[in-house]
Amino acid sequence: MSGAKNGKGRVIPGKARPRGRFPHYRRAGDFVFVSGASSRRPDNSFAGASADEFGVVSLDVAEQTRAVIDNIGAILADAGGSLADVVDVTSFLVNMNDFGGYNTVYAEYFDESGPARTTVAVHQLPHPHLLIEIKATAFIPRADRP
Repeated sequence: MSGAKNGKGRVIPGKARPRGRFPHYRRAGDFVFVSGASSRRPDNSFAGASADEFGVVSLDVAEQTRAVIDNIGAILADAGGSLADVVDVTSFLVNMNDFGGYNTVYAEYFDESGPARTTVAVHQLPHPHLLIEIKATAFIPRADRP
């Protein structure tokens, strides 16, 4: 857990760099706040977005949801935790018609004993290929405390 001790934010090397001046996560005591995560990869491509030979774009909310949750898991691993430590999730969907696909994948990771959750519809996200963004809060007791 290097870099995010004592309330400092951390940008994780090897992950897609944030598209603004904010960290992947910030620790505040025993809580870790994960900034909104997407399916963007380090090479700036997107899981769940593809184009055919004519440039027709296909977007898959299930694949994007899986990539987002896996990204959050990797971010939490850097903070010394895992998805099991998540206590609150806020999900942003561009289209509530995607709720079913998102909800099905979400249930592969969490159940009723997992985090509290809020899901809201938004007009758009920072890239037209993004269907979903998720922010999370985790409770990960600091290892440097007695």
